[in-house]
Amino acid sequence: MNQGIKAISPGLQLTSGGQLKHFLTIDGLGRDLLTEILDTADSFIEVGERRIKKVPLLRGRTVVNLFFEPSTRTRSTFELAAKRLSADVLNLDISKSATSKGESLSDTLLNLEAMASDMFVVRHAQSGAAHFIARSVTPGVAIINAGDGRHAHPTQAMLDMLTIRQHKERFEGLRVAIVGDILHSRVARSQVNALLTLGAEEVRLVGPATLMPAAANQLGVKLCTTMEEGLAETDVIIMLRLQKERMESGLLPSEREFFKLYGLTREKLALAKPDAIVMHPGPINRGVEIESAVADGPQSVILSQVTNGIALRMAVMSMAMSGQLAERAAAQHGGAA
Repeated sequence: MNQGIKAISPGLQLTSGGQLKHFLTIDGLGRDLLTEILDTADSFIEVGERRIKKVPLLRGRTVVNLFFEPSTRTRSTFELAAKRLSADVLNLDISKSATSKGESLSDTLLNLEAMASDMFVVRHAQSGAAHFIARSVTPGVAIINAGDGRHAHPTQAMLDMLTIRQHKERFEGLRVAIVGDILHSRVARSQVNALLTLGAEEVRLVGPATLMPAAANQLGVKLCTTMEEGLAETDVIIMLRLQKERMESGLLPSEREFFKLYGLTREKLALAKPDAIVMHPGPINRGVEIESAVADGPQSVILSQVTNGIALRMAVMSMAMSGQLAERAAAQHGGAA
């Protein structure tokens, strides 16, 4: 996991009153705020079941999806979330944008801000990109991190927490195994932070030593190199995607060998508790990380994760905009005084 991003000051993503104004990382956020995000997401789930799936919380606001990396699931759920909050949504095609023609990121942002944008949803290959943008934009513009390098993917982690809470009701006493390519996973670090903050009893990172980050033993988790040790008596199993596009040669003998040792099969699933749930942030490599009988089986909640992604992102976007408005009001009040 990337250790190059220093802990950010709470003032960067929180207002002076402790409200969310950006959502960049779970590092440094307290249990009460994470629980508020989950509770708010819970309240938005029924919006997706309405005939007209909209609430007016972001009416008149403009949300720009800035995806510098390819994405289908994350970008789609952010777009749907913004539209269900009644925002105007601009999806910037980076492959045809000015940045591909040499314009700097800062100049691109200045131009988008000049179009009266209220929120940027940012995915970028460089760790820290969302933090850089949050420090650069005009006050009042909210930044949501949709995944930066190997660093963080906070909304994915929180939709995973929402799914776990739906099925297990609480985090206290839970043993959670996160399995696979920990080294390249920005999701894993955010999941660990969220699980430990919310009170999980034990978090295990399971995978070959070559796919385990050097600083993993500083995260307050248990490291396991075998599925037998990692899955025993677990309540939740989170399988990770093997990120071959980020992988250097030599980290794996072969995908076949990886599946034999770390792929989740019905036999390995039996090591966990009988009511354990199986999760995967997607996209799934069937037969590499997980066999189809498990991915589509009765203990899988993978599609629930996708559904919850919309409600969770609605919660984060509405809370960040509310925080920005509160800070703007406080600044105006302070200026008037």
